[in-house]
Amino acid sequence: MNRKELLSSLKTSPDLDVLIVGAGINGIATFRDLALNGAKVLLVDRADFSSGTSAASSHMAHGGIRYLENGEFRLVKEAVQERNRMLVNAPHLVHPLPTTIPIFKIFSGLLNAPLKFLNLLDRPSERGALVIKIGLIIYDAFTRGHRVAPKHKLTPRKKALSRWNRLNPSIRYVATYYDGAITEPERLAMELLLDAEADSPDSHALNYARVIGGKLNFVVLKDELTGDVFDVRPRLLINAAGPWIDETNATLGLNARFIGGTKGSHLVLSNPELRAAIGDNEFFFENEDGRIVLIYPLYDKVLVGTSDIPIEDPDEARCTEEEVDYFLEMIKIVFPDISVSRDEIVFRFSGVRPLEYSGAKTTGQISRDHTIQVLSGVWTGQNYPIYSLVGGKWTSFRAFAEQVTDKALDYLEMTRKVSTKSLAIGGGRNYERRKDERKQQLEGVAAWTNLSLARLEELYQRYGTRVEEVAMYLSKGDDSPLTGLSSYSRREIAFLAEKEKVVRLDDLILRRTHIAKLGLLTKPLLEEVAEILADVLGWDDERKNAELARTVDLMARKHEVRL
Repeated sequence: MNRKELLSSLKTSPDLDVLIVGAGINGIATFRDLALNGAKVLLVDRADFSSGTSAASSHMAHGGIRYLENGEFRLVKEAVQERNRMLVNAPHLVHPLPTTIPIFKIFSGLLNAPLKFLNLLDRPSERGALVIKIGLIIYDAFTRGHRVAPKHKLTPRKKALSRWNRLNPSIRYVATYYDGAITEPERLAMELLLDAEADSPDSHALNYARVIGGKLNFVVLKDELTGDVFDVRPRLLINAAGPWIDETNATLGLNARFIGGTKGSHLVLSNPELRAAIGDNEFFFENEDGRIVLIYPLYDKVLVGTSDIPIEDPDEARCTEEEVDYFLEMIKIVFPDISVSRDEIVFRFSGVRPLEYSGAKTTGQISRDHTIQVLSGVWTGQNYPIYSLVGGKWTSFRAFAEQVTDKALDYLEMTRKVSTKSLAIGGGRNYERRKDERKQQLEGVAAWTNLSLARLEELYQRYGTRVEEVAMYLSKGDDSPLTGLSSYSRREIAFLAEKEKVVRLDDLILRRTHIAKLGLLTKPLLEEVAEILADVLGWDDERKNAELARTVDLMARKHEVRL
């Protein structure tokens, strides 16, 4: 069902079991779980899918080892277990990530850690080798019996410098443990969404649809493209709007303060020297002020982040020059003889964590756990309860969605039929890691599509076992590489536009592909992609030019990319 058909259907059949507002990773995961368990669900977002906080992640599936100091053992255990599930369920998009911590002290933080745990200290401090070792022992213990990654190891200075010869020679040790790299978070979210719609014909997702009001038994939605207004009638509303949760509740006439978000910013650098220095490892470094910077291998680029700054208006989140200065200074501490300049920044982004409102004195003390806040009763003005999904991490999206779904099913008097614990995601189904077996798979696809093995391998790396669907689409028409980016073809762009709910030009270059994030976007390439979308989506010249202007402005305003 395309967008036009879906809107028409909602106007004639507005009754729903559940309306989910907010199509970030928590909303999408809950949509999938509820849909798979028989509920009739509509997921809406005022913008594109996974375009808010979920598009501003550090690209990691991790347990959050530093949360142990706050006593959040349940959260860390859950996240580590969910990390392992992601590695198994989405192997085409989530890979083991060796993570290395340069350690400059041995005993530092030994007293601070237990005092923080007991809430007797709120001052940040640099963690030394002993504290990190204790934390990693606990971290490893959480996956005992379900290990998919090696245990941690502590490496002394001399051996560490022989392996990473550009590291600061002042280190005492390095600690290396394994987390997961989510190479393309937005694609992972999209595949979850597509899986849900494919397996549940009564459930649908709609981007660019805003909640503008609601009372009694209905919610008023507005199509952001046409301005059309229509009602839906849910039995339950789930507010998964992330840092916009309070704003969404206010639109429904409810006054509640649940969110106290913090801003996290990142840079993407084109610096071959730094990229070679880190190899396949993420470097995770803590400064004396307790702030943490990660240096992460993102294809042939380097991702650097992240900040943790209180912010009032999530729409104003931008990566500031002060944050850039901080990141560049921190890189110098870890790799002092590698020159990194502003000219090498190809992309920057920023988002707001939907953390629970807290009176904590430092942002690091604010819990990263998730909760379901319930608003219900006659006083709310609605006949349906509202579940607000506060907090949550990319890593634990499935577990959070499972908790929300169980609560929702209980309210709807429905029974869980399907568990998502071992359910493969999108192109992760029957994914083949072994090269010989994968080659044999792809030779079969090549035989009936006439695509080369090299092209099919490229598509396999991008889409996993969805390669068959993509290859079949490509083979049914004349195709050629994009003039501005030969790793993509014209029909591949058309496939994404037609099959993955692309509505605007920036949907494709920012979230269905990594073209913009990796600094590959040029004005001619943008115009070439816009021409393809215009043909597939039926844009006239006025709409195409408006999309070009909008995207050029967006890239400059939010990501400091001038086209």
